[in-house]
Amino acid sequence: MAHVASWKKDVVSEIVADITSYPVTAVVSMEGIAAPQLQSMRAGLRGHAKVRMAKNKLLKLALTEAAEKVPGVDQLADAVDGQCAIVATDLNPFKLFNKLKATQTPSAAKAGQIAPEDIVVPEGPTPFGPGPIIGELQKLGLPAQIMAGKIVIKKNTTVVKKGEPISADLAAMLPKLEILPMVVGMDARAVFGDGIVYSREVLDVPDGYYQSMLATAAYNALALAVDIVYPAKETMVPLVTKAYRSAYALSLEAAIPTSETIGALFAKADSQMLALASASGYTSDAIAGKLAAAPVASTSAAESAPAEKVEEPEEEEVSEEDAAAGLSALFG
Repeated sequence: MAHVASWKKDVVSEIVADITSYPVTAVVSMEGIAAPQLQSMRAGLRGHAKVRMAKNKLLKLALTEAAEKVPGVDQLADAVDGQCAIVATDLNPFKLFNKLKATQTPSAAKAGQIAPEDIVVPEGPTPFGPGPIIGELQKLGLPAQIMAGKIVIKKNTTVVKKGEPISADLAAMLPKLEILPMVVGMDARAVFGDGIVYSREVLDVPDGYYQSMLATAAYNALALAVDIVYPAKETMVPLVTKAYRSAYALSLEAAIPTSETIGALFAKADSQMLALASASGYTSDAIAGKLAAAPVASTSAAESAPAEKVEEPEEEEVSEEDAAAGLSALFG
């Protein structure tokens, strides 16, 4: 078994301790960062993160050992390449990315560097007056000509495509054209948190983008939970409100009188009566007029009707002979 220097073991142990002590770990590119600038960046992260630089072999070994306590963190080993560091932090992946991105500044390209994006020389005047430099520009494939005492680029021209190396001649010319295509600063290549590896493409989004998506997702989740009547702390109030409204609507439909529905039921009955009357050709004013006039009309009719004459029975005339016969019967 090959002997491993003790200082290497110490470096790996320190990195493992950092990874297991913080919830988020990142592999960060440190290409082209000068020592004074690096010190300033470290100071900006102090209190929230620890930055560890070492040989890539030691960084990968530390990630492998840390995976025994933080499963999945060894997936970051694929991002370890070139000059890089491991950052352990208590910031969430998106905040960390934005904080690191804020450290980045434009920089001149060096010969042999890979273009991070297409490098385009824009149409328009250059800082140069007429002179031999026009030949250098044309040699680089730039459509240059002299106009109004200035060397002018006739159209937008892509001199290097993304992913291609930058030649020495072009690297020397770009700063003269005030084009700084490279970015110097701490650039997060991949970030691990909560068992997930976030790529640079996922992390590099406008501020507030994921917050907006999260708010929309939370709203939709709450709506779904209420719809399927899933009981939870966040759904109890909406579920009780929904149940109350359903019960109230059912009581109205079934005409069940309660303290909450009685007013609405009377209003519904009045509305139905008026609708029925309207369908029969009556208006509300006509109905009210008839109701008001009915008692008066009844009284007037009674007063104006002629009184019915009651015939009294006629008295029969009694003769003297009948009267005498009757008296004799009484005393006979």
